[in-house]
Parts: sequence; C-alpha cells; structure tokens
Amino acid sequence: MSFQAIRGQAAAKRLLQSGLRNDTLSHAYIFSGPVGTGGYEMAIALAKAIYCKVFVDDSCGECLECRKVEHGNHPDLHIVQPEGASIKIEQIRELQKEFAYRATASETKIYILQQAEKMTVPAANSLLKFLEEPTSKVVAILITENGNALLPTIQSRAQWISFNPMPRDEMIKSLLAEGHPAVLVQPAAHITAGLAAARELIGANWFAEMRNVMLQLAKETLTRFPSSIVTIQQKLIKTELADHISSLFDLLILWFKDMVQLRLGRRDNLVFTDQLDWMAALASSREVLDWIRMMDQAVSLQKRLRFNANPQLVIEKMLVDIQGV
Repeated sequence: MSFQAIRGQAAAKRLLQSGLRNDTLSHAYIFSGPVGTGGYEMAIALAKAIYCKVFVDDSCGECLECRKVEHGNHPDLHIVQPEGASIKIEQIRELQKEFAYRATASETKIYILQQAEKMTVPAANSLLKFLEEPTSKVVAILITENGNALLPTIQSRAQWISFNPMPRDEMIKSLLAEGHPAVLVQPAAHITAGLAAARELIGANWFAEMRNVMLQLAKETLTRFPSSIVTIQQKLIKTELADHISSLFDLLILWFKDMVQLRLGRRDNLVFTDQLDWMAALASSREVLDWIRMMDQAVSLQKRLRFNANPQLVIEKMLVDIQGV
C-alpha cells in the first residue's frame, strides 16, 4: 500500500508527503474519520514511506523495509488494537517499554493506535505522558472515528488530519468497474464511507442474504403481515443474520427512502432498482408522510439496538408499526 494506491483523501496525502519531503513530519497525528475512509491504509502508507530506502515521499513496495511493513514484521513498527472493548493502560505501558530501546532497523519508531477513542482514561493519561516525553525519535498515529472523543490534551499535542467519506457516485463507479454486482454495490455504497469498507461488506457472506430478507419482510409486512413474523424467526433470529440486525435497519431505512422517492414520482438514484415493479405499486398505497414516519421509526429503533434492546422485540415492533401506519 502506497500513497499513490490510496483512492481519495488528497489533502491528507499532500500534507504527509510534504512533511516527508521537507523532513517536517509531526511527532504525532490524529487520523479522524468514519470507518472505511482509509485511515489505517494511510497510516501503513506513511510507515512504509518513512522506512523506504528508494523514495523520499512514498514507498517503492520492493525494498526490504517496505516488504517488512507490508508483511507486518518490521521491528520498529508497532500496532495497538483494543483488547476486548478498550485499549488498556497495560497495553500503553508495554508500548512504552518497547520504545525505551533504540530503533533497530531505522532512526524512527512508529506506533499506530487503532480505534484510539477506546482508550481507557488511565491508558489515555499514560499515552499523554508518552507523547510529551518520547524516549527516542517516534511518530505516533492515532486512528479514530471521532477525534473529539480523545482527551483535549492529546488533541493539542498531535496534528489532526480529517478523513472524509468518498463521494457516493465515485464509490459506485469504482465498485462496478471492479465487477461487483450492482444489487450489492448500491446499498453498500450508501451504508459505508469508503471503498475498503464497501468491498468488505459486499464480500461478506451474510450481506446479500440480509438484503433479500429485508425485502421479503418489507413486502410481507405490507401485504400479508402474519407471514413476516414467521420470517423473523426462520430467516433472522435462528440464523447467522442475528449477528447483523443493525444492518437490517440500515437496509430498511434505505428502502423507505426509495419508497418516498417513488411516491413522489422520482426514479433517479434509487437503491433497490431491481425491485422497482412491486415497490412502485406498493409506494402509492401510503402517503409520503407515512413513509417518512416509518423511516423515522426505523432510525429510532436502530438506536435502541445500540443500547442492548432485545433484537427480536425491536424488529417485531418495527413491523407492527409499519403494518399499522
């Protein structure tokens, strides 16, 4: 992975490559942006560029240093991920212990913290001391969905780089050019924020099946309601899809948006274009405000899932509300 190979995020690349060319890299960066916008890929590209023996402001991908980073065995690069639900103080202390020694293969040691917002308060305070008093030449990269969730004192000691979602039209065009099926590209591009995340979702075994189940539930709920309750049991709760219920709501919300557009007589930029015949006929059965109310309810119930509400009860309530509107 080189800077050149990363799609989008031109501003981030310009800033980092300028720092490499002018030897003005910061000692610490916060890469802040939604999952899938390329923060981790950019961090690896920066590490490779720092260690590369061929290029100054990018990586060749061929030299020994580049290959070590690519294969995850460079002795001076350390990647920290949450253990369970959080990054713990013991992990930061272990990092500090490792960094007490001089760099072995280069002049610079690098550490990458993934999901940095998940640091416990003791871990964050320990990291802050490490940022203020590094024992050698160190570059820290903190990757987070929300840089504002980090301690203000950490924010003030690191250079902030924002990672923005890729324009949806560009994502769709790229994914289709790669040969992914259009029926999966459309919802994936709306649910995710970047190519890597969209590819991962499209490639997940459960995603296509969840799309089919959502469409079946929507149709049954509005035409033959009792069947939808059976479908919940047989195709959701008792299958692997039970682990991805939040994605059911993501897809359902997109479906409601399509129904609003169809009720208004618009057929551009729809997500479920392969289902147009029955959806168009069904859209006219409710008023625009009814479809909007259903969509708002889906958003509200999805939030309940995040607070550990019973998934089956949440889905059943959603379907009862839809049927009753």
